[in-house]
Amino acid sequence: MTEKTDVVLIGAGIMSATLGALLRQLQPEWSISLFERLDAAAAESSDPWNNAGTGHSALCELNYSPQNADGSVDVTKAIDINERFQVSRQFWAYAVENGVLGDPSRFINPIPHVSFVHGAADVQYLRKRYEALAPHPLFEGMEYIDSPDEFSRRLPLMAKGRDFSDPIALNWTDGGTDIDFGSLTKELLAYLGATGANLAFGHEVLDLSKQSDGSWKVRVRNLRTRRTRTVEAKFVFVGAGGGALPLLQKSGIKEIKGFAGFPVSGQFLRCTNPALIDKHEAKVYGKAAVGAPPMSVPHLDTRVINGKPGLLFGPYAGWTPKFLKDGSNTDLFKSIRPGNLAPMLGVGLTEMSLVKYLVSELLKSQSGKVYTMEEFIPRADGRDWELITAGQRVQIIRRKGIGGVLELGTAVIAAQDGSIAGLLGASPGASTCVTAMLDVLQRCFPREYADWTPRLRQMIPSLGVKLSEDKALFHEVWDWTNKALNLTNANTPKHAGVALTP
Repeated sequence: MTEKTDVVLIGAGIMSATLGALLRQLQPEWSISLFERLDAAAAESSDPWNNAGTGHSALCELNYSPQNADGSVDVTKAIDINERFQVSRQFWAYAVENGVLGDPSRFINPIPHVSFVHGAADVQYLRKRYEALAPHPLFEGMEYIDSPDEFSRRLPLMAKGRDFSDPIALNWTDGGTDIDFGSLTKELLAYLGATGANLAFGHEVLDLSKQSDGSWKVRVRNLRTRRTRTVEAKFVFVGAGGGALPLLQKSGIKEIKGFAGFPVSGQFLRCTNPALIDKHEAKVYGKAAVGAPPMSVPHLDTRVINGKPGLLFGPYAGWTPKFLKDGSNTDLFKSIRPGNLAPMLGVGLTEMSLVKYLVSELLKSQSGKVYTMEEFIPRADGRDWELITAGQRVQIIRRKGIGGVLELGTAVIAAQDGSIAGLLGASPGASTCVTAMLDVLQRCFPREYADWTPRLRQMIPSLGVKLSEDKALFHEVWDWTNKALNLTNANTPKHAGVALTP
């Protein structure tokens, strides 16, 4: 017998959890079923050890503020990324205040975000970046530091043994965050389960087929019993990370034609020396190597996981044909279709710098990885670090003309009738999950979205407004979210503004 449900969510990561929580707030009577092939929530990309946990708001990530040919710095993308993260902060603050989420310190903590460069040319670039961003409302409180003494005071682990005859500079912002997306995902899914959603772990979605009435038949296999069953849903969301592309291809929707995926794996060095962990409290991002994708920007990251501080350096890029960390070596080859073969081959020819970068990374030994870290920690001792395998990311290849282009971002793919949608890509990913899921709601439920808007504004007061263009509103939501998420401390920039009651 075919089961029926209003909504099927595929994958138990931060995207499905966020969409499910939003729908439960907006349409509490809708039935929701979630299927996850693994036995736990947030076990792939959302797991805290599979990502850097940076609340990506472009405070420290230099790839969002590239330098133009004339030497100026383009901050357009940085402002856009920050806007998106502010939306996530607002929803999480609302969720804490309304019992959807518990103690916010379990998933979000204040950590300075820092951009770090060395060498005269890059120091000049960072100064220009600061001059472009610091006056902007969303980047208030950013500091420019080029004093070795101040560098040493704030980043003692990075200063010890450093030759300061090589110029250094920092863009420092105290208002950054570290996020345990695994904990956040689990709390959102616990809320869904407590409000009646059916959460099925150890269940793999095998196929998706469109019915004449517009609904979807979702064929699911219980991986423990090996039994299959069919679930009929009015709407399907594919939030399966690297597994989203193959499932959307199985759906047969025309919107997925021409898309392909390029898998990139990663590793981190995780500090095992508590004394070193205690000497560093910041997320410090450097400049990417030539040809490196954004997810490979080197960074020395303070983490807070299960209430305990940690320290990561990386990531080190690698390659495998798997689309998921727990995937198959046939994933890439099974994703090849007549419509995406030309884009894949075209990217292979045009992205030779990326290919060379990946080859160089694959050839690095453990000692070579430690040597790379010395740009951040001079005279680093490999005995203080262990190598861990991070998450698998599938970058988007989109058809363009007769060839293709590699897109190092995220994209919502939705059928024209709004009955199915999925998310492809990687960075900035989880940090902008709320904006991405609002995009899904608006595209797939256009009539309902108009009715939902007043309710959404209770959850996200800046909905439909660019905070970069409304300084007073930004100050209000910033102060409100800081208070609700327990992010206010002595170092957090203070703003004058009226307290916001959502």
